[in-house]
Amino acid sequence: MKTDELIRLLSEDAPVRLRLGRMLVLALCVGILFSGTLFLASVGLRHNLVSAVETLRVAFKIGVTLALAIIGFGLLMRIGRPGAVIGSWIAALAGVLATVAVAVTAELLTVPQAAWGANLSGQHAAFCLFFIPVLSLAPLAAFLAALREGAPEDPGRAGAAAGLAASAIGAALYAWHCPDDSPLFVATWYTLAITLVTAVGYVAGRRLLRW
Repeated sequence: MKTDELIRLLSEDAPVRLRLGRMLVLALCVGILFSGTLFLASVGLRHNLVSAVETLRVAFKIGVTLALAIIGFGLLMRIGRPGAVIGSWIAALAGVLATVAVAVTAELLTVPQAAWGANLSGQHAAFCLFFIPVLSLAPLAAFLAALREGAPEDPGRAGAAAGLAASAIGAALYAWHCPDDSPLFVATWYTLAITLVTAVGYVAGRRLLRW
């Protein structure tokens, strides 16, 4: 490739990258607005949130889902662009998963074995598995629409990143209502819900983001 052709391609790519970044930020705002409104209009905040958030388990649940949402969106911002390096975001994601594993291990070591089953199943496992994906729908749709402005090298992987970011936002919202605080519950049911939406994002990305 000649130098002048390379310069032309780079100059054409720069506005696309800038537009994609703006579109993803706009999608984030729109998704949070819609899902946040749905959340407040339906289940709302936990009735004892002020006192509950002072406990370590509730603070951990809220903190880890917020961290996952931030990391998921950061990964999405990178993976939607051709040639993007995502190693640091993958490492951050692995760090969150390791933190959850440590929390689960700590609970298993401190809680009597007879209580493990109750902590795992919680009170609202089925609703958690249903409502986190519902809260993820608006962000996922917005992210997929924004990604069409970019040129992801792997549409399926970009769609999966959109699903991860969207479901992490849904989980972060639901955590402010969820009465089940056990790390065992979070590691099981939140993870299942997030995995489900991520898989949906992967399939949607392969169909909608091909170029």
